[in-house]
Amino acid sequence: MVTPPALIYGDKVGLVATARKISLEELEEGIQLIKSWGLVPVIGKTIGASDHQYAGNDAARARDFQEMLDNPDIKAIWCARGGYGSVRIIDQLDFYKFVKYPKWIVGYSDVTVFHSHIHKIGFKTIHGTMPVSVQDNTAFAKASLKQALFGEKPTITYETSHTLNRIGAAKGQLVGGNLSMLYSMCGSSSALDTDGKVLFIEDLDEYLYHVDRMIMNLKRNKMLDHLSGLIVGGMTKMHDNRIPFGKTAQEIVIDAIGECEYPVAFDFPAGHVDDNRALIMGATVAVEVTKNNCIVTYES
Repeated sequence: MVTPPALIYGDKVGLVATARKISLEELEEGIQLIKSWGLVPVIGKTIGASDHQYAGNDAARARDFQEMLDNPDIKAIWCARGGYGSVRIIDQLDFYKFVKYPKWIVGYSDVTVFHSHIHKIGFKTIHGTMPVSVQDNTAFAKASLKQALFGEKPTITYETSHTLNRIGAAKGQLVGGNLSMLYSMCGSSSALDTDGKVLFIEDLDEYLYHVDRMIMNLKRNKMLDHLSGLIVGGMTKMHDNRIPFGKTAQEIVIDAIGECEYPVAFDFPAGHVDDNRALIMGATVAVEVTKNNCIVTYES
């Protein structure tokens, strides 16, 4: 996997909206954050644009992202927010110049489409917080994004004694992201090959039976059979029907992997949570799940 160059003081960061619309005012705290790191924000044409719920129509959003991809002065692209819409433009994008002059693509949730697609062409990306979320993020979340952008690979250690954790050690490329987006890409050119890899999943605001349907789809596509390890982040604000589904999101996941023997860690601090730690997708990581902790160490 190719690692884009680490950022240095004075580098330019493009801010674009590839999905739901967003105003410049909503980006203010994110803009101030990257300025405090010595970086220069470059505001894309999609910021403030509107086409119903989208930040401009598909063609406009694709064009804005493409211009940032092709501009050699832009050293990272920070997606402004999630929602829905990135999958509508992914097939309109040309990554020829990106391959020649790679740069960090940053975001989470709907941005999982880019993480997955770019992983397939052999480049690392950053699953991390976005400008719209900065005001709610912990200091750890913001610091971890800065570290990832500037070339650091800090070990992530967190306490977890979840009763469904599976103790053990694993090593492999880190892949994944938002469960709904991974589900939506099954069968497409952006779908992940997860064999031998460490899969990370998270989601927000889903009914439990929807979670079960998505996990079953991953299972039927053999995406859970041959993992090296599984990390489950925030399964946030889950909903149930009037007649209870009968399992939590975490129980749905553990039941689906059945007799698989790889380690599993729940409640990882990433996803739609305030402590949304940055993860370098495509990096090789070592994962150790103990009785009370999960430790993720970058090896490359």
